[in-house]
Amino acid sequence: MAASPLPAYSEAELDARFTTSSPPRAGFFMGETMLQSTLQAIQAHAMAEYPRECCGLIVAGSDGEAYIPCRNVATTPSEHFRLPAEDFADAEDRGEVLAVVHSHPNAPAIASDADRVMCEASGLPWHIVSVGQVTGADPECGDFQTIEPCGYEAPLVGRQFAHGVLDCYSLVRDFYARDMGIRLSEYEREDDWWEKGQDLYSLDRLRAEGFDLIQGEPQRGDMVLMQIRSEVPNHAGVYLGNGQMLHHLHGRLSEAVIYGGMWTERTRFIVRHREVGHG
Repeated sequence: MAASPLPAYSEAELDARFTTSSPPRAGFFMGETMLQSTLQAIQAHAMAEYPRECCGLIVAGSDGEAYIPCRNVATTPSEHFRLPAEDFADAEDRGEVLAVVHSHPNAPAIASDADRVMCEASGLPWHIVSVGQVTGADPECGDFQTIEPCGYEAPLVGRQFAHGVLDCYSLVRDFYARDMGIRLSEYEREDDWWEKGQDLYSLDRLRAEGFDLIQGEPQRGDMVLMQIRSEVPNHAGVYLGNGQMLHHLHGRLSEAVIYGGMWTERTRFIVRHREVGHG
């Protein structure tokens, strides 16, 4: 069976809804068994959407617990899901949102790093169901996993890649927050944003975040902006000192590498945060 897909989510869409939702029902949050009818509705949705990922919400309405299927508007729905804010709002109109649900087509129901990070951001339990198909047969659901917020933080080294949730910018943000106590803004970004007229790493945006261009040798904590088959810088890393850089490439685990060779060749500029100073 293939490795677990790495879902991508829009924090701007999901967090806006989660932060305004009522607190989840205590019993459900602590692991209360869901109704059999709810589980059957989830499985039916997962099989109907296969090989796309399904996504939905469990709500507690006037008629009791129910599963609300939602749209998956991701650009690669067989690998990711994106639940629109409008669908969340519609579910809220029907009752209290208790949990988020999605499927893993052709993969086990094992939570990825991105699942766990977004579960923490939502403050809600997440249910994952696996679904697959044997040639010539109808799709069938397999294992089922539930995760709950527990304080999880993705490691800086060795995290899985999921664009918009755990990517090069997410790694930079997490490093600055954890290692330097500096909070950088979050920005919604599409897949391949650099090919769609967007500029996540523009100098104007970096200056607004408190960064200045530097000349000369980098020091620990400097952000390295690189350009990889793009007309604008589209990859960022953090210089760790001693010739090492922390970064996260698409499709790979985050890692610390020697800053030299291809990385210095692709570097367009290096910036330093004003709170770090010059040393």
